[in-house]
Amino acid sequence: MRILAAACAFLIALTGCAPPRPDHPVIGAKNFTEQVVLGELLAQEIEAKSNLKVERRFYLAGSYISNQALVSGRIDAYVEYTGTALTAILKQPVDRDPERALATVRRLYESKDHVTVGPPLGFENTFAMVIRGDDARRLHLATLSQAAPYTPQWKLGVGYEFEQRPDGLPGLSAAYGLKFEGSPRTMDLGLLYRALSAHQVDMIAANSTDGPIQAMGLTALADDRHYFPPYQAVPLVRDEALQRWPQIRTALDALAGKVSAEDMRGMNEAVDGQHRDPADVVREFRARKGL
Repeated sequence: MRILAAACAFLIALTGCAPPRPDHPVIGAKNFTEQVVLGELLAQEIEAKSNLKVERRFYLAGSYISNQALVSGRIDAYVEYTGTALTAILKQPVDRDPERALATVRRLYESKDHVTVGPPLGFENTFAMVIRGDDARRLHLATLSQAAPYTPQWKLGVGYEFEQRPDGLPGLSAAYGLKFEGSPRTMDLGLLYRALSAHQVDMIAANSTDGPIQAMGLTALADDRHYFPPYQAVPLVRDEALQRWPQIRTALDALAGKVSAEDMRGMNEAVDGQHRDPADVVREFRARKGL
């Protein structure tokens, strides 16, 4: 038994702790509603375009964990956003030209990690600085520049990544001269809207396609100084997975340009606001789109 255990340990060390390769694609997603919906969309479309059974590995902890899972082969694909990929993962300067940012992301993923960036899904999900609708109306606020003088009296709520990211809070604060009361309150993305509604915070760093913005009558302040880079939603797929299962490429091509920002907000609200199952929501969306 000891000899067998030693042999196994040696093999693990020899392969660099490489994960076993399943005989089916594994689709990942980060730990918020939109990502789960998009992961399910990729999975369902691959299954529809092939006889493959797709494994879902959702609720990964964030961009960095998802990227590591992809590069290491623990997942085969997930949906990322070009601005996030460019700055937070690939450590490149902010580029506010959408096509140039996409081209840079494609080139670096392929050369560094042998990962293919698929065609954009059709919508952009940028960061959105959101306040209560009552506050926006009372103070006549529509832009971040207009809100800046009031922020020293406001508490800010953010997700774990936004506080440190190069395209996140430090640069945004510098661009607009934002100062807040105390340190930002950091929490899971799903709790931000609850904290804003309960007046625990006065502004949150949310996502532009979040369903609760409209459903709860909130105001997303315009980024009038164009600080945020483009955030096109794009599938990332390991080249090895594309070679092994060419049907994945067929599925990606079928999804190209099919998801609008309005579509995404509607699916997010169906899951968050109506508490519907993401798989059912995606099936209905695919039927409407003729996929």
